[in-house]
Amino acid sequence: TESILSRFGFDKYDIMLSTRPEKSVGGDDIWDAATDALVGALKAKGWDYGIDEGGGAFYGPKIDLKIRDAIGRTWQCSTIQCDFNLPERFDLEYVSADATRERPIMLHRAIFGSIERFFGILVENCAGDFPLWLAPTQMRLLPVTDGVREYCEEISKKAKRLGLRVEVDRGSERLAKQIRNAEQQRVPIMAVVGMKEMEGGTLAVRSRKEGDLGSFDVDDLLGELTRCVEYAEEMTTMGKVEEKEEKK
Repeated sequence: TESILSRFGFDKYDIMLSTRPEKSVGGDDIWDAATDALVGALKAKGWDYGIDEGGGAFYGPKIDLKIRDAIGRTWQCSTIQCDFNLPERFDLEYVSADATRERPIMLHRAIFGSIERFFGILVENCAGDFPLWLAPTQMRLLPVTDGVREYCEEISKKAKRLGLRVEVDRGSERLAKQIRNAEQQRVPIMAVVGMKEMEGGTLAVRSRKEGDLGSFDVDDLLGELTRCVEYAEEMTTMGKVEEKEEKK
């Protein structure tokens, strides 16, 4: 749960341990054992937590994670619950180490809670400026002339075969306007493509957050993008930067 939430950029939580409500199923011994197990798990993680007295489900205690967004608001999303009810209703048993039959405790884990609400929180939290791995369009190819459009389409198809979300700018605006449009639409990576790039099998790469990253071989760039997406990283790798000749 922690690793998944962190991948989406949520690394601050309020943790609550919700205990036995007035109306519940199961005996005191099993409730105490389950609650102690959850306390032990929280202590093993080193997390500070509060107690929500009586806030547990009727079938068992639970840990609630409330994520904290960019402006400090908390949202109930993830929960881990112990369930004594369903194993009893389904008459589930297992054979223990001493050859006796025991009834298991079922664990429920909800990572996102309501998936629609979670993504609403995510969009608002990052103001639509998604990280590279999550962006609807991860890279946009910006053709300088119509003569390189076919080259751009080939690169786009190659990228899509690798699972990358890449598109070609379809407009007829000048390069500066294409760059501005892509940045306003929060496209993380832009690649300028002119005759020079087509002839050399390269791309001139620009990051919306880092600025110009230099020139990359097509395969090297797609490989780096694939790696960044896999590990949920932003692309900061510098390519080849041409040195400007000094004026005499």
